[in-house]
Amino acid sequence: VVFPGVGSFASAQDSTSVERGRVKFEHTCAPCHADGVGDDRRAMLPGTEALRIKYQGALPALLEKRTDLNVDAIRTFVRRGTWSMPPFRPTEVTERDIQDIAAYLRQSSGAAR
Repeated sequence: VVFPGVGSFASAQDSTSVERGRVKFEHTCAPCHADGVGDDRRAMLPGTEALRIKYQGALPALLEKRTDLNVDAIRTFVRRGTWSMPPFRPTEVTERDIQDIAAYLRQSSGAAR
């Protein structure tokens, strides 16, 4: 059964989630995970540099270029922290924030391909 207009509603929801995810990513994640490069060609941000060291080119250091980060992976990293990343409480990054960030990263990694 096909309902008229349902696809466009879902698409609007998806774009809203992507936009909320972009805003939350820029506020909460980008201070450590963005593409800032200094004069010595080294990343200036601790999250990007930590991932560059950890993955040594096997995976992109920039989260916005990663295709392997689904909601469950993001939730695990956000809630537990990892290596040099601290954990975030649900009052700092909500479940909806995690889902929105995942939607944003799906969109940005698709654009990066």
